[in-house]
Amino acid sequence: MVSLRFPFLFSQPKKHPNGISRTITSRSFPATTTTVACALAAGAAAFAGIAATRNSKNPKQDNPLIQNALNLLFSNHLLAPWASLSLADPSPSVVETKTGAAFPSVIFESRRLLGIGLRKKTILGLKNIDVYAFGVYADADEVRKVLSEKYGKLSVSELKESKEFKEDFMGGDIGMTVRLQIVYSKLSIRSVRSAFEESVGSRLQNFGEPNSKELLQRFTSQFKDEYKIPRGSVIELSREQGHVLRTTIDGKEVGSIQSKLLCRSILDLYIGEDPFDKEAKEDIESKFASLLQVDH
Repeated sequence: MVSLRFPFLFSQPKKHPNGISRTITSRSFPATTTTVACALAAGAAAFAGIAATRNSKNPKQDNPLIQNALNLLFSNHLLAPWASLSLADPSPSVVETKTGAAFPSVIFESRRLLGIGLRKKTILGLKNIDVYAFGVYADADEVRKVLSEKYGKLSVSELKESKEFKEDFMGGDIGMTVRLQIVYSKLSIRSVRSAFEESVGSRLQNFGEPNSKELLQRFTSQFKDEYKIPRGSVIELSREQGHVLRTTIDGKEVGSIQSKLLCRSILDLYIGEDPFDKEAKEDIESKFASLLQVDH
């Protein structure tokens, strides 16, 4: 097993030469959806014809072929796929093209995806490893409620240049979520805990948290050795109302901590001055600013 502990060098994903983000593409609907839709239309037409025939003057003389068609049309084999369509998630996903990790465009009903990126590590300066893909979400309604009065009249470009705006959305009481999707199959929960001890710990100190060691220990202790995180596992770090950081692993809540600086330290990893993925940060900042536009 390859260990993700030291020594490592952090690397930034390369920006596409034409300036277009290399991470975000919309997931298209599968061909089977079109096939089923056609089947539905054909089935409806067939049913209409069959129904008309069955309402003829001689119902006792129904054609056996028509009866067989009815039986086939309403058999479990045909109904099951159609029924499953009504349960499908209507919101499209966004795919990180290098890893194939898919992120729903909306989570928790109102948190919108602002951008996605990659967390990379370099082993001994020789090999780059894609550790996890991440997506950053924000509650659009809360963004407008908290920030629109002060910044609603500014353009996206003006907002991106405003340090005060960045401070307000980084530290504001706005619901946000960082969703991590594991793509490195040999990643252990111990490695995640160690990485957070380093990255979050340094930021707590930089932000002047007087009890940084105690707060960091409370946070990292949530990642217990009993949790398994194979490829595809999802870790969510959510800032809730009152600056409460809620942590979940594959949908199971593992802890909540009330701390404004801890919430900010987590966000700083992805949209701060020295983010894991600079290109993703630019995408996220632009989309966040666009949430305040009146015509959005």
